[in-house]
Amino acid sequence: MKVGDLLPRFEAQDQHDQLLRSEDLLDGNFLVIYFYPKNFTPGCTREACGFRDQFDDLAEAGARVVGVSKDSVSSHGRFAKRYHLPFILLSDAKGKIAKKFGVKNTMMGLLPGRETFIFDPDGKLIFRLRSMAADPHIRKAVKLIKSHARV
Repeated sequence: MKVGDLLPRFEAQDQHDQLLRSEDLLDGNFLVIYFYPKNFTPGCTREACGFRDQFDDLAEAGARVVGVSKDSVSSHGRFAKRYHLPFILLSDAKGKIAKKFGVKNTMMGLLPGRETFIFDPDGKLIFRLRSMAADPHIRKAVKLIKSHARV
């Protein structure tokens, strides 16, 4: 995906085993979708907790946060509960959503990629970041969303 592309259509189960569709996620808000390798690993936990810690600021600025990984619905449920994650986690066990977004595996194909996508309220991609370092994803997402915050 490149800036200007529209949010791809997909559906997936969240950590509560509810089926969600991509079009339901926009809801007139900015949408931050971040792909991460695996629940409970140090970098992924830091990233999820970083989005958790910025959740209120992002929500006040009109953004919704969604995390996506290949982990199971039950793993997402445990991860969200343990770290008090207030946002949606989607299970992409077969990697179909990642493929639609063009998220590539890293480390010689062994590890799912870490990427963040931000869509405007109309579903147009306005930002994409690919980095295995977790911290820039939160910092850049917050900065971009706040710069576009509703007045």
